[in-house]
Amino acid sequence: MESTPPRKQQILQALAMELEQRPGDRITTARLAQQLALSEAALYRHFPSKAAMFEGLIVFAEDTVYSLIARIMEEEVGTSGRCQRILGMVLMFSERNPGISRVLLGDALIGEHESLRLRTGQFFERLEAQIRQILREADLGSGERASAPPSSVASLLVALVEGRIARFVRSDFKHLPAEDWEQHWGLLHCALFAGR
Repeated sequence: MESTPPRKQQILQALAMELEQRPGDRITTARLAQQLALSEAALYRHFPSKAAMFEGLIVFAEDTVYSLIARIMEEEVGTSGRCQRILGMVLMFSERNPGISRVLLGDALIGEHESLRLRTGQFFERLEAQIRQILREADLGSGERASAPPSSVASLLVALVEGRIARFVRSDFKHLPAEDWEQHWGLLHCALFAGR
């Protein structure tokens, strides 16, 4: 028999679902409380503000994505393979979590606290730093090296991932971010890892 998730988790799941089902709408605590059959006061017992709820979704995304990155780093030794798997995993995370994708891009945060927008920017900056580190380690060792400086390649790859997620959100979740990723990575690999 499945146990009921803790109330905080239920609130975050409901918020993510609202963000997915109502793209473009502003999420209110009244509607969220109604969805959960709770009072707004009950919501605020678990989260002091709506901003804290959004922060909870960002923390969930960070914890999930960066624990998967750690696993990929242990399993994969090749430079290109690490980059491909990490970026593909981020795209799949986005695809499986459309509401959270809106938060990570800042789409759902318009009119919310400025610190949230800065926090989501840190998510992608950290991803870029991880890719840059992988590329730098290859430059220092005998691994497969990119044909351009690590900072340029990392910036390009993360911009591509952000763009694919933005297209997903903009299309009301019709254009899946991980669609054709293998073929697209093949093109990127030829362009970026052709040797120096």
